[in-house]
Amino acid sequence: MSAATGRALAAVMERVAVTAAEVGHRFPLHADPADGRWTTTGRGSWTGGFWAGLLWLRARYTGAESDRRAAAACTARLAPWAGADTATRGLIFWYGTAAAGDDAGAAEIRARAARACLASCDPELGILPWGDALGGPRLLARVDAVPGTVPLLAGAGPAGAAAAAAHLHRHLDLCLGRTGGADDDASGWFRPALRFETATARWRPCEDPPPGWSRGQAWLLLAVADAMLRPSGAAGDPARLTVAAALLLTRGELLTGRPVPPADTALPDGPRDTSAAAITAVALLKLARAPGPRAEQYALRGAEILDHLIRSHLTGEGGGRPAGMLLDGCYDATARPAVRHELVWGDFFLALGLAALHGLVDITRV
Repeated sequence: MSAATGRALAAVMERVAVTAAEVGHRFPLHADPADGRWTTTGRGSWTGGFWAGLLWLRARYTGAESDRRAAAACTARLAPWAGADTATRGLIFWYGTAAAGDDAGAAEIRARAARACLASCDPELGILPWGDALGGPRLLARVDAVPGTVPLLAGAGPAGAAAAAAHLHRHLDLCLGRTGGADDDASGWFRPALRFETATARWRPCEDPPPGWSRGQAWLLLAVADAMLRPSGAAGDPARLTVAAALLLTRGELLTGRPVPPADTALPDGPRDTSAAAITAVALLKLARAPGPRAEQYALRGAEILDHLIRSHLTGEGGGRPAGMLLDGCYDATARPAVRHELVWGDFFLALGLAALHGLVDITRV
């Protein structure tokens, strides 16, 4: 690990401590790029697990018992989401507990959430539906319902592993353009969200998020990478996963494009999204640990993206704002709230990538 990477990890971990002091028992969502003040939520919403995950990473970094207790307490506050009707439970409970190691409380909450998600799976649709806990129609298949959900379900025994494989591969069918509907060719190669119409028994692409949503491609690549690192039962079809990863990397230009993509590829001069870049970097570090001839290329590209983020988008000392803020994250390019902000999930994936390079975590298990 380079000296710059070590300094960046130290700054990000100190930023976690500063944030914890500011937000108390609330959950940070996004911070103003001018002064670092956080907009928070009371229950965490779909991002709460990333804050718990950051606290667990800090506990690993410092080794302090007080930091471990803070992480455990935050994770416990996520427990009410276990029974909520939302596929974002994968994001909440996998990333909120995976870095906790052998902590018994985190393991119990993760197991409870995994059982609840398994019970909510729809075997006819082949997915854990998006759900209505966060508003909107329930029968959605969204790409951000896949990362975290696959390893979470896979932990619920043989039935969970089967459900994880079905959930992943059905989303690959849908998001990569194989719905079986008449509009397959017109919908483009990537569709981040589709709605199931019960009257016609067809999946129809949604307008929001748009096809060019760069975080969508990053989320799906992360899910594929996680599945490739799981036992074969959760992967379902390893050969197909390899093809899907290659498609996302080539068509999405994740190996050759700018390190930080536009938040919407249809708006190349619009906001960029460092959180998408951080997710992609972690996915590449995971792919580098899976068998295959391009492992070294994936590892180098993942490290290159992380290096760009810390050199060009991470705040340093001075300037009237805290050090260790990953700026230029875009919460929503369409509605345009928080388009150049620090985002809690961007911080998490940057911290996870840096921690993996530092040997602080095993990237195959988080």
